[in-house]
Amino acid sequence: MSAIEPARRRDPHVPVSPQLALRVAIIGGVAMVLFGVIFFRLWYLQVLSGEQYVQQADANRVRDLPIAAPRGEILDREGHPIVNSKTTNAVQIVPDQMPAAVKEQVAAYEKTLFATEASYRPAIERLVRFERVLASQHLKATKAQKREGHRLLRAARVPKVPIPQLPASAGHARGLFVRLGQVIGLDWRTIDERVVQGVTATPYANVTIKTDAGVGPLTALGERQSEFPGVIQRPVSIRSYPYGEMAAQVLGHVGQVSPEELKLKGFRGVLQGTVVGQEGLEFYYDHYLRGKTGVERVQVNAEGHPVPSNLAPSPPLAGHSLKLTIDLGLQRESEKALLEGIGHARALGRRAPAGGFVALDPRNGQVLAIGSYPSFNPNLFAKPLTPGEFARLQGTGSAGGPLTDRAVNGAYPTGSTFKPITALAALESGVITPSEALGAGKCIVVSSEKFCNAGQAEYGAVGLVQALKVSSDTYFFEVGKLANPHGPIIQDMAHRLGIGQPTGIDLPSELEGTVPDTKWRKRENEAEEACERRTHLPSCGIVSEVRPWTVGDDMHLAVGQGDLLTDPLQMAVAYSTLANAFENGGEGTVVTPHLGMEVDESGGGLVQSLSFPAKRHVRLDYGDLSLVMEGLHEAASQQGGTSAEVWAGWDQSQHPVYGKTGTAQHEPLEDQSWYMAYVGDAKRPIVIAVTVEQGGFGAETAAPVARLMASKWFGKPEKFVAGSSKTL
Repeated sequence: MSAIEPARRRDPHVPVSPQLALRVAIIGGVAMVLFGVIFFRLWYLQVLSGEQYVQQADANRVRDLPIAAPRGEILDREGHPIVNSKTTNAVQIVPDQMPAAVKEQVAAYEKTLFATEASYRPAIERLVRFERVLASQHLKATKAQKREGHRLLRAARVPKVPIPQLPASAGHARGLFVRLGQVIGLDWRTIDERVVQGVTATPYANVTIKTDAGVGPLTALGERQSEFPGVIQRPVSIRSYPYGEMAAQVLGHVGQVSPEELKLKGFRGVLQGTVVGQEGLEFYYDHYLRGKTGVERVQVNAEGHPVPSNLAPSPPLAGHSLKLTIDLGLQRESEKALLEGIGHARALGRRAPAGGFVALDPRNGQVLAIGSYPSFNPNLFAKPLTPGEFARLQGTGSAGGPLTDRAVNGAYPTGSTFKPITALAALESGVITPSEALGAGKCIVVSSEKFCNAGQAEYGAVGLVQALKVSSDTYFFEVGKLANPHGPIIQDMAHRLGIGQPTGIDLPSELEGTVPDTKWRKRENEAEEACERRTHLPSCGIVSEVRPWTVGDDMHLAVGQGDLLTDPLQMAVAYSTLANAFENGGEGTVVTPHLGMEVDESGGGLVQSLSFPAKRHVRLDYGDLSLVMEGLHEAASQQGGTSAEVWAGWDQSQHPVYGKTGTAQHEPLEDQSWYMAYVGDAKRPIVIAVTVEQGGFGAETAAPVARLMASKWFGKPEKFVAGSSKTL
């Protein structure tokens, strides 16, 4: 009997179709890829990028506070310090050690401040849009636009948010602030407000209450530390201006870098809170003077409050020194002389509210002295200024306040100091001859308009040299009339000598100026008409009336009046060009005025010599130029010359003076006093420009100031000698 084979079980699986197998394979492959991506991503984050993310995490809990580097000194040409830095102890308060009541104040202030700023944001946006539209038009703002701008500015001005009062229960905090205030000379409410504002701005940093409290208060705080919990002293470097108001507008001042400045290329990489130059040379040469800011690293918790740590600071590096072309002795005497001239003018009943001066070396453009009145003390900026204090420094209207540098940014007609330029232009163009007698009579009448000498004086018909000596207006009115058919010959000469264009001085800003001509008048007319159409106003004030250029415009320009606008610096450059061409047979250079001479290491080693090449060379007819200079010399040395009385007793053989008075009509203001002088010397020539707003006749006010400056420069007895000439 054969064995019976057991029956095989039936396979329960249904055979898999090829299509299903393919799908399973694809899904499995995708899953493997996804798992692979996740695995490699985790490996990348933990292994390759782990250190980077640790650094970012550290950055989230570490704050960098700048440690101000001592700024480099600013020195005069002989190496005497004009600006320096000093180390002092600042009185600071540690926020975390303040009572709970102060922290509640901060929270309430932050809430109110945020709500206030949010409510004014639409007004700020409207102001920004308005300014962008105005800037895109490339036109001078009209009166209507200025009014609208002022209205928007007022609407966008966020009011000062009041600091909440300390509650009555906060006796401990109030007692601390009262005791501290008695020591450092501040009201306790001021201390409280500075603490609240400081903590709001940077909650992780100590709040500076007073930068330079003085030796006595600092000693008292050190000896009685237990009475002032949370009050510490920290060494800080602050800017010092030992000569106060001297050359303040040129030197400038410093302050903490603003958010807007941090966007500028020159401040790239600068930490918030760093002290930088804000104006003048402090701003222009900030890169050299600033040094390298140190960093104090503060660790903070999730709420942004500092916690104990052992993070090492990076020490600051002192900035380089800047040596200037300024002569300290001449600068100080010039400032004193300008004040004396202004005082003399006021004694004569003139307003004389402001003035400025420049002294140049005509060979190379080195600025030997420069100043502006009224001035200010840059040390004021060592502490925060209130809005009212800053507004007073800025001034109101077009005149400006103490911050305005009238030597570089003044905008004035020049009066008769422009006449040598007119004379040279007319001679070189063949419009007149030197001996041609012009200007007879007290007045000249053209198209029913009278052009008269000052005080209706009568000089008779005179030649060129005599016309410059006595400053005959009628002579130069006739020259302007004769020049008119020949085109802009006077304007071209002014431009050749450096007037009506930036000089290139190493300062953040300077006046461009205006030398009016036919094209200028046409542009101004078109701008006025376009503005009137756009605003529907009867006048925008760009020009007093829309009219073509006339012969009268050239006549006014010939005597430095009309629409001519320039400043003492440009006039000093023009006279320097005349002077160096006169000393070199007619071959002259339009110098680039400059204040910087060299950059040195803090220890004294040279870093870089500063170079300022001449803007261009000019060739003037030496015969014509000699006649012009002869007229200027006679005006300052011979009887009847407009400034001869001022220079009485001066040794003209040793140091010949070539000078020109100017009395500019500046409607609706009183006459402006001007004086321009070149004093010759083989080794130490000097060009001096002086102007006093509403100071009267040139010989009365400006010329005596120039003599005092020249006396100091050449070591002669210094005395104020006022002239009595009443010529323009």
